[in-house]
Amino acid sequence: MKVDLVAAPIRYPRTPLLALLLIAAAPAIGLFALFQWSDAEADRYETSRDAVGELQPAAIDVPDDAPIAPVLPTALFDYRRTPESVSDIANANRLAAELAPLFTFVGDRACVAVSVDGVPAASKNADVALIPASSQKLLVAAVALDLLGEDHRFTTSVAAPAPVDGVVDGDVYLIGGGDPLLTSDDYPIDDDRFPAFNTTSLDRLADAFVAAGITRITGTVVGDGTRYDDEFFVDSWADGVAGDDAGPYDALLANDGRVLGRSGRQSDPNEGAAREFARLLGNRNVRVNNGWASGVVDQDAPVIGTVDSAPLGAVVDEMLATSDNNTAEMLLKEIGFASRGEGTRAAGIEIVSATLAGWGVPIDGVRLVDGSGLSPDNRLTCDALLAVLQRESGGPVAGALPVAAESGTLAEEFTESPMAGRLRAKTGTLGNPPFDQDPPAAKALAGYVSTADDATIEFAMILNGPDITEDRKFAPLWNALGEVLDTYPSGPSAAELGPR
Repeated sequence: MKVDLVAAPIRYPRTPLLALLLIAAAPAIGLFALFQWSDAEADRYETSRDAVGELQPAAIDVPDDAPIAPVLPTALFDYRRTPESVSDIANANRLAAELAPLFTFVGDRACVAVSVDGVPAASKNADVALIPASSQKLLVAAVALDLLGEDHRFTTSVAAPAPVDGVVDGDVYLIGGGDPLLTSDDYPIDDDRFPAFNTTSLDRLADAFVAAGITRITGTVVGDGTRYDDEFFVDSWADGVAGDDAGPYDALLANDGRVLGRSGRQSDPNEGAAREFARLLGNRNVRVNNGWASGVVDQDAPVIGTVDSAPLGAVVDEMLATSDNNTAEMLLKEIGFASRGEGTRAAGIEIVSATLAGWGVPIDGVRLVDGSGLSPDNRLTCDALLAVLQRESGGPVAGALPVAAESGTLAEEFTESPMAGRLRAKTGTLGNPPFDQDPPAAKALAGYVSTADDATIEFAMILNGPDITEDRKFAPLWNALGEVLDTYPSGPSAAELGPR
């Protein structure tokens, strides 16, 4: 029997294969149809555009009442579609060109940095660390407001054993809460070069005694400033600074450490405040048998009265306008106390440095030694100052700055300049004698200028040199900077660059 091993060919159905071919061809057919349609539409658009351009609507094969799309005079992707950005860039470039001649006079021990609405425009030596003087207070102000809040208040209180028949048998305690502006109503602060304002009345605590019916204290008025440590001065301050430009200060401070009727500042601010409070009590016929001293409150003594400071925003106003050194040092310690429970300069500096780093402020080369900027060991860059100014633009720090030719430490500056009334800035001045040696003197100016087109220029200038604090040295640079900033904007406006 013969077996055929070759099988007959298998015939598969053709229908599935044709279906697959149709599916594969469908996209090609669709794309071809789309191409044909778009080509026809392009031809129709060209015809319509040519007809509009030649003012011959009758040549268009469309109904007479059909709307005709206008032709764009400015291309869709033309630079005129973003006039604001282009104008900003052009004006920033013009400002940089205007600043170039000034920068030739900025030596190795000086820096300048300028931005417009936070966008860098030009700089010279912006990363060089220099002695900043009081411009450093900008950092303390910004961090204090951020950590404590603009509405934060300092509370000073007075405590004493309960009176019997108007007599307090024991000591009375005046307890400091870090208020740098505690002031007696009759103390002649108007005699100061830059009188303090937004002050807190110490008299209100004396009035609380009268309201409680107290007429005599058998013990002592004790001033307690233990909220902060007992460092009353910064050891790196130059000779003649401590006790004159700043200090002694502690969590209890009245009249900047002064007592009415006595010359100079008291060596212990807590004892000085207690003495001043005893004077106010005496004026109200409250007799104090054993005078005044500094010490620690008896925790069992009930509080008789309290007085709150103005909000922190107002305290910062005073500090920046008058360049109040004691306020800056006390705010630095309050930052440490509020953040770590340590009312020390070291704790405050640590928190300020960490906060700046967290904000993205460039801190390479930055070294903070105090809050006021009085130490020649401080180091700050124009980059760091400008970054803080950019962050604070339009906020309470910016609003607290002195105004050129009008207020605070700038009242006598830029009086004949176009910057009068427009420039707001923190000044800085540090002598550091002898002037022919290191560390050099310092002069600084950092703040804002409002412009004609409602932009805000942020700027920082730090000058170090042996006699840079003399008018003949710093004033020409300050005025030249002001004249250049006054030229902004000198390029095309957004309206001029807009679509035509």
